[in-house]
Amino acid sequence: MNELSPELEMIGLQLRRAYEGRLRRRRVTRVTAATVGLAAVLALSAAAGTGELQLDPTKWSILGGASVDNGRGEFVHARNLQDGSNSTFMVEHDAGMDRYQAFLLHERVKSAADESSPVPVRPEPGALCTPEQLTRAEQTSLDALRAGSSPEAVVAAALAQPCRGLSYGIEIARGVFAGTEPAANLMPGVE
Repeated sequence: MNELSPELEMIGLQLRRAYEGRLRRRRVTRVTAATVGLAAVLALSAAAGTGELQLDPTKWSILGGASVDNGRGEFVHARNLQDGSNSTFMVEHDAGMDRYQAFLLHERVKSAADESSPVPVRPEPGALCTPEQLTRAEQTSLDALRAGSSPEAVVAAALAQPCRGLSYGIEIARGVFAGTEPAANLMPGVE
């Protein structure tokens, strides 16, 4: 084997130490980058929803959201990462509530969501539906669905004064008719 002069051995030792230092710095950089990346994914996952509104951060970008009535209602505005469309997701904890109070909770959540929506939202016309108007809207919607008609047209014709909340009544009636909502979610007296 070749003997190296002490000067060359010293240079070789310095080169080896410098190269080991470089490898160590690269390893630290990779570990740091991986840790930061993991922390970012966890932060996005945590921010991807509030309460029960958990959205997949790989599919949705959260634009905003809030809680209403001390957490009884929540909403999240989000943008679909695939097509760029905006959506609003809402949840109301109305189990055991009087049905009209559940409707009022829905309207408060919807109002808060509409006010902060990233896209313009056209409000329903008229004053807030009374319990009688909401009951009539749900009953008329169910009757129309059973007859194979569109509930929107029938409800509009049945009510002399349009009121804000008709879409809620129609939606509940559709859910009950389709079997996705329990009949207990209808206003009292609706059959």
